[in-house]
Amino acid sequence: MKGFNGGMAQLMKQANQMQLKMKKTQEEIGKQEFTGTSGGGAVNVVVTGDTKVVSVKINPDIFKSGDAEMLQDMFVSATNDAIKLAKDTMAKEMEKITGGMGIPGMF
Repeated sequence: MKGFNGGMAQLMKQANQMQLKMKKTQEEIGKQEFTGTSGGGAVNVVVTGDTKVVSVKINPDIFKSGDAEMLQDMFVSATNDAIKLAKDTMAKEMEKITGGMGIPGMF
């Protein structure tokens, strides 16, 4: 029984270390910026790893068409592209830490 308790303590220590690595990685990726594009680069949206929009750049030539709906669609597409990139990066980094274990509640 003594060995079991020692093993459990080691397991808890490893779990705490993994949790700290995960938190640090989340914070680091949360500060990174990810760019999504649409319309062949006509619209660029930059978001942080924690999915906050940082900037939007729109090629002025888009306004010449006068098609507001197209511009709105491109903005949504570029934003979703950037968010997907951020989430995919987070998931890949978490998988490195967890060793691919399917931990419930994780990305």
